[in-house]
Amino acid sequence: MSPNKKTIASFSQNVERMAERAMPYINLEMPPGLSKQILACNRVFQVQFPVRMDDGEYKVFTGWRAVHSEHRLPVKGGIRYAPHVDQDEVIALAALMSYKCAIVDVPFGGSKGGLIIDPGKHSEQELEAVTRRFARQLIEAGYISPSANVPAPDMGTSSREMAWIADVYKTLRPTEINYFASVTGKPVTNGGIRGRVEATGRGVQYVLREFFRNTEDVKLAGLKPGLEGQRIVVQGLGNVGYHAAKFLSKEDGALITCVIERDGAVVNDKGLDIEALRQHINEKGGVKGFPDGEYVEDGRILLEKECDILIPAALERQITGSNAERIKTKLIVEAANGPITFDADQILNAKGVVILPDMYVNAGGVTVSYFEWIKNLSHIRFGRLGRRQEEHQGRLIVEAIETATGKEIPDAMSQDITAGADEIALVRSGLDDTMRLAYQEISSVFHEEDEISDFRTAAFVIALRKIARTYLDMGI
Repeated sequence: MSPNKKTIASFSQNVERMAERAMPYINLEMPPGLSKQILACNRVFQVQFPVRMDDGEYKVFTGWRAVHSEHRLPVKGGIRYAPHVDQDEVIALAALMSYKCAIVDVPFGGSKGGLIIDPGKHSEQELEAVTRRFARQLIEAGYISPSANVPAPDMGTSSREMAWIADVYKTLRPTEINYFASVTGKPVTNGGIRGRVEATGRGVQYVLREFFRNTEDVKLAGLKPGLEGQRIVVQGLGNVGYHAAKFLSKEDGALITCVIERDGAVVNDKGLDIEALRQHINEKGGVKGFPDGEYVEDGRILLEKECDILIPAALERQITGSNAERIKTKLIVEAANGPITFDADQILNAKGVVILPDMYVNAGGVTVSYFEWIKNLSHIRFGRLGRRQEEHQGRLIVEAIETATGKEIPDAMSQDITAGADEIALVRSGLDDTMRLAYQEISSVFHEEDEISDFRTAAFVIALRKIARTYLDMGI
């Protein structure tokens, strides 16, 4: 290699460099070598297997399951189906899961799975056959179980694939009473939990709501108070980007001025109708031709569009050293995993751009997966025991107020008071509380520890401290 040629860091190298940057600030006395153990990926399982396609021919698939840290069990992380996935990507995502779970106080270690496949080029029958074979390989090797390793949906997978995996686990482990807990993100009718599908996007909304409650941080970013009217550019209108954009625009009054997709971008400075755009993408396969916005073929350049908030919700390494200087936003909210490289992160920090990091921002999915796992282990849905009791207590309060005042409470208010919390209400409450408390902890470290000058380093410091403390308490 030429000495003048700059080596491009891999995804896992970028994650490790960011973690290493935070390591000097964790302020714990650790035995020599423990820091290397915390950063290291414990093991990676690779598998290749043939599956007969609809046309009778066999195709060989390659997949991985990485386990980064087992300081907590089970380890947790999604399974990704994509043509570009590789071992390095799976290792990087497993590491981010370890840190993510620590930040939001979810008692899991970090894992991740990936399979080289383009789901759009296969029939449902082929995808089911591939998924069931992949699941069998992982289960027999000990990489799926309720107590050791629990997958979830990721890019290219959904509740459908998770139901297939759970069924394979039940078949192979017929005496396991907690077989539903072997995987999360399942259909609600098959052991899933309400609110899991939109959990990551909803979590992004809760992150931004909490950010705008902290006036000091809002001033730091140079933004006006409140989400209403904020101009937002979203890259990627998949599950996470779609739900985040939908909730922020419909419920908080933000303006989604640009959406970047695979085939280009669509721009409307007055605000895009996210529901209509999503329907257009589903029907046409991309944003091109959407009638209520201007189409731009080179979508990636719209990452540089001037806006208040930029939400990368697509792939890793989208903002790099080559385009970071041209980014014109005040706040970046990393809904995707690893969208900003280490070099770009340094450039953006020097420019004064506030970055809310991926391992916190997109933790909504694993948080609600945790709730689903607990539901599966307890064998009872949330709200079943207490909902009617809460309704009864609410009615007594309404009656007491009306008796004391001699006036009737309006129906809408009465309904709010008497409503008992069902599963979706409890899930949203738990997710909101989780994202709020984690933000407050990150912001506190950022503001109170002089050596720390960005939110990403603050988040890493929190995660590394918790993981290190676990090792130290166990005597490792």
